[in-house]
Amino acid sequence: MLDNIRDQLKVQKQRAVLVGAIIRGSEKENDNLHELTSLTETAGAIIVDRLQQKINEINPSIYIGRGKAAYIGKRAKEANASLVIFDNDLSPGQIKDLENILEKQVIDRSELILDIFATRARTKQARLQVELAQLEYTYPRLTRMWSHLDTVTGAASGGIGAVGGIGTRGTGEKQLEIDRRLVNKRISELKAELRKIEKRKDREIESRCEAFKICLVGYTNAGKSTFMNAVTDAGVVQENKLFATLDTRTRRWKLECGAEALLSDTVGFVRKLPHQLVESFKATLSEALSADLLLHVVDVSSESVFEQIESVNGVLEDIGCGGKDTLVLLNKSEIPVSVTTLDTLKAAFPDAISVSAKTGYNIDSAVHEITRRITGKRRRVKVVYSVQKGRIQGFLKKYADIEKTDIDQMNMVQQVLIGSKNLDKLRSLKPESIEELE
Repeated sequence: MLDNIRDQLKVQKQRAVLVGAIIRGSEKENDNLHELTSLTETAGAIIVDRLQQKINEINPSIYIGRGKAAYIGKRAKEANASLVIFDNDLSPGQIKDLENILEKQVIDRSELILDIFATRARTKQARLQVELAQLEYTYPRLTRMWSHLDTVTGAASGGIGAVGGIGTRGTGEKQLEIDRRLVNKRISELKAELRKIEKRKDREIESRCEAFKICLVGYTNAGKSTFMNAVTDAGVVQENKLFATLDTRTRRWKLECGAEALLSDTVGFVRKLPHQLVESFKATLSEALSADLLLHVVDVSSESVFEQIESVNGVLEDIGCGGKDTLVLLNKSEIPVSVTTLDTLKAAFPDAISVSAKTGYNIDSAVHEITRRITGKRRRVKVVYSVQKGRIQGFLKKYADIEKTDIDQMNMVQQVLIGSKNLDKLRSLKPESIEELE
């Protein structure tokens, strides 16, 4: 049954009708289906029609009005569509009732995003996180999925009633209860596996605590991977697609001041991100939690740039990164943008830097500002230690800028620039003395 659940989320190559329902008077009243179109294309479905409706209130039964639902069903039939995708989050009951009216498979925005994540996951951690999010999303919808599978395959065949390892076959309520137990068991297993991976990642992050950590964050397809390649030659795959990166990648970055930083590229955010994904991907976003500096990459060419910034900041708040030192990079400056948009962005983020990760425009200014922020957090100290303490000497060579070196009898006397965290680490190595000069 678990395989059947995952198969239900695949929309690739299906002919799809897109539907958006907007409540009159809401902030999103003028919203369009541009992002849902991009999401659907990324998932691999073929869009055959797009429909929007402004509603006075949400219909608790089918979200939209019954007349509009009948009209959507007619249009879907005429377009030979097999799938209807709503740009709204629907309850299990609403989806079931809509499928009965439309006589088509219905999914909502969250289910579509889950489908995309499933095809994009590469590492073991990402695959486990996606599976967990899928199962948590699907659990309250098992009744609807059973009825849908019954329609497609017929319960009498026994195909959907077969549950490996249980020694029991059945349909209806009995089989539904078996499947619920199976899903709950698998959810527990996934959470346990992810906790182990998270602990290992925490140890890895702790082991490289000496380096200054920078984390790229931003809306999906904002250009984070392109920026990473531009400054580190990382060779990260960059595609003009949503969610090209699901797994955190970290590269060493040698800056112009001679200091070394660790630069991490993270999963892109999206508005109305399913809460199951926010929860399951918190471990992946641990790089942002441990970062000394966040680089918020913004796609200035997007029609929804302000909403995208708001979405990213919302997720950062949710995971505990709200107060972190952040530099905003206004990316894709090679694309013409209205003066009003740029002026508004500059007013909101006075320290933001306009760049083009694609062409390299103004990347040097961004690097200079990043360097300034790194060096601004470093301290100038005089450290005295025995020449026999080679570990201290090696540590300073790797993690500090050595400005001056003298030898006083059997001691090394060095003036260095060093980050605050590394200064604490240096103290733990117990040199003869450390004197802060500024």
